[in-house]
Amino acid sequence: MRSELPVARPAAGAAAGAAVGAAAARVHATLDAVFATVAEVRDASSRRLAEVAAAGRAPVRADLAPLRPLLLPRLGPLVCGLGFIAAPGLLADAAWYLEWWQTGPAGAPSQLLPDLDPESSALYDYTAWDWFTGPRGGAERTVCGPYVDYLCSDEYVLTLSAPVHVEGVFAGVAAADVFARTFENEIVPALREIPAPAFVVNAPGRVMASNTAAWPPGAVYRGGRGFDARPCGSTVSLLVGAR
Repeated sequence: MRSELPVARPAAGAAAGAAVGAAAARVHATLDAVFATVAEVRDASSRRLAEVAAAGRAPVRADLAPLRPLLLPRLGPLVCGLGFIAAPGLLADAAWYLEWWQTGPAGAPSQLLPDLDPESSALYDYTAWDWFTGPRGGAERTVCGPYVDYLCSDEYVLTLSAPVHVEGVFAGVAAADVFARTFENEIVPALREIPAPAFVVNAPGRVMASNTAAWPPGAVYRGGRGFDARPCGSTVSLLVGAR
């Protein structure tokens, strides 16, 4: 059972307090920028599926292709993968499907085409991942990782996701990938200004970025004394220890 994060207390010293506040603001702003993109994909996916439903037919893979002019330009320095992941059984011509695009090795966008044949032993069962189960279970925002993305990039990534609903029914997930190293480059400089051990964790307690080798990215924080928590939105907290 996951331990609850400790209640935040004022950091000792005005300078330390300012550094903690600045770091928390940086984390919040970085995640909000990605979630804003996820929200665009969520809304566009919902609208597109609603249009198909209004036409009196079930959606097919080709109905998701109009999302591409939205997805491709939003791949860049921060977001390295982006798209819509269909709930199993949503599409009439595919039991499982992802309209997913990512930054290729040469920087050009490429579509992810995993094995999604339900009869295949190599089926990519995306429904087991936290970034899918969270939105399906009702979470409006989910932050998963860092984890090694063996399917897409073979790199450590964070996945931020949100549910897509059509007329109140869960239809799938909108999500974005961020390389863990990119997130660290955005956050660690601010963490280093804090004169104490400090690290960022998501809701399950996975460390996302840190200024101390004692809590490296990927480690799991299960709660404990000695750390104050500063919420950075609804899904992530900044933990700061005593100097």
